[in-house]
Parts: sequence; structure tokens; C-alpha cells
Amino acid sequence: MSRRARRYESGPKLNIKKVIAVLVFILVVIMFIIGIKSLLNSKNIETATGKIGTVTYYTAYDNGKWGVINSKGETVIDASYDEMIVIPDNVQDIFICTYDVNYSDGTYKTKAINSKNKETITGYDKIEALGNYDENKNLWYEKNILKVEKDGKYGLINFAGNELLSPEYDSIDTLKNLENSILIQKDGLYGLCDNEGNIVIEPKYKKIDKIEDDYKNGYIVVDENNKYGIIGFDKSVVLECKYEEIKGIYANNFYAVKQDGKYVVISSEGDVILSGDFDDIVDIKDSYLIVKKGGKTGLINISGEKQIDYKYDELIYMNSEYYIAKNNNKYGIVSLEGEEKLPIQSEDISYISAGNIIIADYIENEELISKVLDTNFEEKLSGIVSEINAEKGYIRIYTDGDYKYYNFKFEEKQASDILTGNKLFLSKQDGKYGFVDKDGNVVVDYIYDDATEQNEAGYAGIKKDGLWGSIDFNGKVVVEPEYNLDNNTKINFIGAWHLCEDQNANYYLDV
Repeated sequence: MSRRARRYESGPKLNIKKVIAVLVFILVVIMFIIGIKSLLNSKNIETATGKIGTVTYYTAYDNGKWGVINSKGETVIDASYDEMIVIPDNVQDIFICTYDVNYSDGTYKTKAINSKNKETITGYDKIEALGNYDENKNLWYEKNILKVEKDGKYGLINFAGNELLSPEYDSIDTLKNLENSILIQKDGLYGLCDNEGNIVIEPKYKKIDKIEDDYKNGYIVVDENNKYGIIGFDKSVVLECKYEEIKGIYANNFYAVKQDGKYVVISSEGDVILSGDFDDIVDIKDSYLIVKKGGKTGLINISGEKQIDYKYDELIYMNSEYYIAKNNNKYGIVSLEGEEKLPIQSEDISYISAGNIIIADYIENEELISKVLDTNFEEKLSGIVSEINAEKGYIRIYTDGDYKYYNFKFEEKQASDILTGNKLFLSKQDGKYGFVDKDGNVVVDYIYDDATEQNEAGYAGIKKDGLWGSIDFNGKVVVEPEYNLDNNTKINFIGAWHLCEDQNANYYLDV
């Protein structure tokens, strides 16, 4: 230290400006190298909209084989596999392929590959994505987690191949319609872990089920004596295993359980809060209970006082003031006091809590028409609702012969106000569809019988003479109308590829 101090003291003084300049130059070089490296390893591409964005991958089906395309419609993995390729996360460069399938004995092999068709994870007999589905049976996959098999036992790894749970379990599966909840089985008994492989419940129960649709509410467990209890996500024992049954419903620390052959409501301390004259408890919300008696459904409060008579086939919680009621396959809305605010005449009713909006469907002139109401039950819109976007706060509805946009205040908006990332916007003139830019200038002439808005990948569907094709964000035809998509519930294109009939399956076809 002293020699260095003397050296600096005796030598010329440091030119601070030059030192800073050199440091800045070095920093710039380092940042340039890092930038080049990041660019080379980046998952971003120039999208079909002409912007730099995250590449998205889709399963594709062509001539009886399966492959992968990206959001520009480019082939990433050739359609060469007999079984559907699974994409666990469509913005991650990892695809699960099944091959060497023996249909007579049910054996097969799997592998994980990337967009360069290179195998990325090795050392296991099988690698599989963990499939799950929501209440509408829409398929989704647990992100950044895969099931692996080795020597007949199962474990968990992440997408990078790091082991989260060693292969020592007899089976691994998802707890349906619930995230971050993976069922593990060992010696015939079930436990549960989270998506990072942390054990939440040791495998010592005959059955594990969810409470509502939030893993933070904990889990219902059934022990070897067929007694029910509850374990929290924090591993705490909420209710001991001593009940004949526990319902998967929960509100305000109240649980619906069955003891001594009768349904009662208890607190998390196990104290009986309500024991009423009813046959079953269907739901608990806001200190009110939907209950059944004599085959009919009604509503009582937590003190056991009747709110809605036992006269409906079904009651469904809507909000703190109203319930959707069902009788003879028709729907209406009743208040907490039992007053029918909307007659039991609708084919279906949906409530959009994000906008405090009610959508009631009716058959009129043999067509299904949706009426959009506010919570005063005043009709605001009528037509065919094609989209409700709670995140962006808008409704897209076909009404008065055209597609229109409204915010949740029922104010009409232009497509350019809503779809701010789009370059093209659907427009109608003299019964035909075309596309305009944000300033209203015509980009695609009004020559189509129907069309879709530009999607996130930059493509729009166009229909002519009963057949569908697609255009890109510049209005250039990608594929002339040649597909009959009459059976498709949703029209969506990625380049020349179109979404399959079953949108829940979520793969694209070029046939």
C-alpha cells in the first residue's frame, strides 16, 4: 500500500477527465459485447406487425403431421411428428415431442427440443408437460415446470433442466383448475408441492382437493380413515381430519362440513356457527349461504334466517346484492330479499365484475341475441357479443349490421381507440368489409363479405364467397380466401395458418 501511495504521489497527477473517458469507453465496449450477446441469444424477433416483439410459438398440423410455427407464420419445427407437439409456454423456446409410439402396447418416447431442433434436456426416460384446465375446460400448461420419468418413478424439473423434485414418486399430476398445486403420489398416498418443487403436504393422504379456485385458501385432505380436514398453503393444519365431509367452498373463515350426518358451518377454530334445517350447502359468500332443501335451492344468512325462498333449481352468486336464479333451464336475477329483478326468461346470464355489467342471452326470431345491462337492469346494448375484454375494459358487439366497440361506461369507441397496437382497422361500407388506417384512410378496399380485426400477430381474416383467407398488417393478401371455416367458433390466422375448430385445443392448420 505504501509503495503504491508513494508512486502516485511522486508521479504525474491523474487526468480525471481522461480516466473518466477511458472508463466510459471500457463500459461502452462491455455494454456493446453484452448487447451483441443478448441480441444473439434473444427470443425477440421482428413480428408480423413490423415491430420488435417477443416471438410466440404455436402447434401446427399439416398433412397428418405435427410441427411448430412462430407468430410470423414461419415454420420452426417441420410437421414430421405423428403426435401433437406440446408447447408448455408459447413464449419459451421449448417443445415436447412424442415419437416411436407403439399403439399396440401404448409405449412411446418423448424429448424436449428447441427451435433449432436440438434436444435440450437429457438423462430421463420421459419428459412431459403438466396439463391443466379451467372451469370451461380450456387447456393450459404449468409454466416453467415439467414432469420427468426415470426408472419408473417421476420427478419435476424446470425448463432449464434443473431438478426441482427428484424422481421418487409413483405419479405426478396437476390439481385441476388450480395453479401452483402439483399432486404427488407415493406408496398409494397423495401429497402436494408448489411449482418450485417445495413440499406443501407430505404424501400421506388418500385424497387432496381444492377450496374454491385459489391455492391460498388451502386444501381439503382425506386421511386413511376417510376423515376430512384442511391444510393451508403455509402447511398449517387449519382443521383436523375428523369430519365426514368438507365442501370446497369458503368465505370469511367459514367452512361447510358434514358431521353426525348433517351439514353445518364452522369457523377455522372448529366452532359450529350454523346448524340449520337444510339438506345441503352449495356455496358461501358474504355471510350468506346458498342451500338446498327438498330438491330446491334458496338463500339464508349466517344466522339461519331465510333470504330467498326454496323455489329455484339453482342459485349462483353474482355480487353482494344479487343472485342469478335458474328454473326450468331459464335464468333470471333475484335480489337478497328474493325480489326478481330480471324475469326467469333468459337462455343464459353472465356477470362481468370488472365492468359491473350483465349479459343476458335471449332467443329472438330463432337467433341468439345478447342484451347488455347495467346493474339497474337497464338495457344498454343489444346484439351478438363477440368479445369482452376485462383487462382493457371494452365490449365488442355486432349490432345494427356492424361490429362496434364500447367501453364499460357504454360509450361507443372507435377501433383505433381500443386496439392501439394495430395498424389496420376493420371497416364496413355498403355491406362489404375493408380495412382503414388510424386516420380512416382506406388501405384494403371494401370487397369482403366478412373479416376479423388484425390480431396481435398482425394478421386479419378475410371472407369472400363463403371462404376465408388472411392479410398481413400492410393489407397484403397472405392467402386468398380458400378455407371453409363454418364449423369454427373463432376465426384466427397466423400467416396462412388458421385456428382449428376446437379453439380449446389451440393449434393451427394449413389444410
